[in-house]
Amino acid sequence: MTLKDFRGDAVSGASAEALAHFEKALADFHCYTGNPFEPLDAAIAAAPDFAMAHAMRAHLFLSGTEAAGLAPARESIAAAARSARTDREKLHVAAATALAEGRFDDAAERFEDILLEHPRDSLALQMGHLFDFYRGDARNLRDRVVRVMPAWSKDLPGWHAVLGMQAFGLEECGEYGRAEEAGRAACEAQPRDAWAHHAVLHVMEMQGRTEEGIHWARSRVDHWAPDNMMQVHNWWHLALYHLDREEIPEVLKLYDEHIRGGRSAVVLDMIDASAMLWRLHLRGVDVGRARWEEIAEVWAPLVQDGFYAFNDVHGLISFIGAGRRDLVEQQMETLRRSVRGSGSNAAMAAQVGLPVAEALLAFSEGRYGQAVSWLRPVRTIANRFGGSHAQRDLLDLTLIEAAHRAGDMALVRALATERLRMKPQSPIAQAYRFAATARAAA
Repeated sequence: MTLKDFRGDAVSGASAEALAHFEKALADFHCYTGNPFEPLDAAIAAAPDFAMAHAMRAHLFLSGTEAAGLAPARESIAAAARSARTDREKLHVAAATALAEGRFDDAAERFEDILLEHPRDSLALQMGHLFDFYRGDARNLRDRVVRVMPAWSKDLPGWHAVLGMQAFGLEECGEYGRAEEAGRAACEAQPRDAWAHHAVLHVMEMQGRTEEGIHWARSRVDHWAPDNMMQVHNWWHLALYHLDREEIPEVLKLYDEHIRGGRSAVVLDMIDASAMLWRLHLRGVDVGRARWEEIAEVWAPLVQDGFYAFNDVHGLISFIGAGRRDLVEQQMETLRRSVRGSGSNAAMAAQVGLPVAEALLAFSEGRYGQAVSWLRPVRTIANRFGGSHAQRDLLDLTLIEAAHRAGDMALVRALATERLRMKPQSPIAQAYRFAATARAAA
């Protein structure tokens, strides 16, 4: 007899014991807690032909956009392909294969194919959601979840995760009120849902609600910080609030104790570290050579990966900060090689990744006017190489500081005015506006 998972979809090759392990892994993945590989391995040990366990294992390796995950992912894809019996399982294999081959757009479409017939497949939903995020596809980030909502109810396992994904998609589309409502409801349903917690942090960041953001993060730290794959990113968000208040010692404390306290070699965590140091650098803060060298050393083994341009740009930031000209040149060549390649990353690198890298390099060498020239055409299409609005704000911050150093006060005044619309209390935006106005009046 073919078993069905907790949401009613048939699973080939499973046993009752294996299915219980699989559901534990899925619940962990939905909250980004623990190590979902452990229950997955237990599921496969209990039922070696469990197709969805192998498929999920492949998805997990691919979900972090790390080249190191490709080889083990391909092993799991092969095992899933041998065991897949249903159309849904075969589509999971097709989606994972597309991801492993760098065809992110094709993978996103295969996940959608699954959801059209199986809207309660929360694994397909979460993987599609992640790669909508990695591709900067805000509309699908929101609407992929919208399309499956009629099939869900609060009584189904994983309902909180659907709400959390809905919250983040709404936030990235600027629907802040509805996003916060969904995110808070998800956290109420499952306090350990770190993705939902982070969606609310994004809302408050985008609206400049600094005090509320700090309270939301710190009052819930026992839910999102322990044993959680999102903890570094959520600490990063807390540091952003303190940076906006110009509390530099607190930012550095959060960096040392939490963002880099565990010396994580997970790319998503390394991105946050590089981005925070660069934001401090733009403010004229001397973060010390040791911090730059530490994060550059962790990025160094990945310098030739070229799997995802968003990662490569953040690796470049660390090499610039550490003064590693050799690694800077290697990273630039990797981005150029990506442009000449195929798959989704070729377009990402060509349209955004390489121009941003050229801008960062120009900024680091004091060629501020050239940095402005590289960034101005890119800032409105930067979503094409992924990340969130909050993450891509790094480009706007670099642009406004480059314009300031280049003496282009008309651009500084315009960009500061733009920032003050959303964050009227922002000290940095106020400072730029004051400087531009004062220069104009002189």
